[in-house]
Amino acid sequence: MSHRLPSSLEVENHFRLPCAISNSDLAGKLAVERGWAINVGGGFHHCSSDRGGGFCAYADITLAIKFLFERVEGISRATIVDLDAHQGNGHERDFMGDQRVYIMDVYNRHIYPGDRFAKQAIRRKVELEWGTEDDEYLDKVERNLKRALQEHPPDVMVYNAGTDILEGDRLGGLSISPQGIVKRDELVFRVARRCQVPILMVTSGGYQKRTARIIADSILNLYDLGLIGPESASISAQNSDTPLLL
Repeated sequence: MSHRLPSSLEVENHFRLPCAISNSDLAGKLAVERGWAINVGGGFHHCSSDRGGGFCAYADITLAIKFLFERVEGISRATIVDLDAHQGNGHERDFMGDQRVYIMDVYNRHIYPGDRFAKQAIRRKVELEWGTEDDEYLDKVERNLKRALQEHPPDVMVYNAGTDILEGDRLGGLSISPQGIVKRDELVFRVARRCQVPILMVTSGGYQKRTARIIADSILNLYDLGLIGPESASISAQNSDTPLLL
């Protein structure tokens, strides 16, 4: 028996998903120009250039980085910081052997996709156990992020900020509190801004009703701390009327 989505959903997703991908390209350009940008619709990290997977039909992380390499002057090195609960095997397959792209991936080692081939592309791999909690998680993220940026100083960072690490998420299998997620995002932005690395954040996976509220709280926290917003833009920022939150 075949199963099809209702036609209204098919039409809606047909237009919505490509817009999310295009927004990642635009957000990447804005991040370079302004120092930061956020695409709340991106983060399809299981999709590679030749295949989909894990609810991901478009490889927006790969496309955003390739867009920057090809279209934006001065961008030749990128770092992907993937903090979704799942291994980001899509972009890992796409950038296998590409020394311009450094991948740091922190994920639950026991869950989907378990892509051993793709793991060869990870330059800084942090595999977590079931039920990992805030203190251990945040310590590992901070230590490894600082080392990653030392090993490969990038021209731009793509931060995949999955919220499926949240406690109670059956697909993620970790136990990070809402406050832990807010703190994680703050930590990543602080390190990136301190190192003067433009950062593009995409929000990726998250499968609970409260996920949207946590993402909103995190973005507000970044704004309140001055890590995002007009005042936080880079010194070389160009004038633009385009919003940095897409």
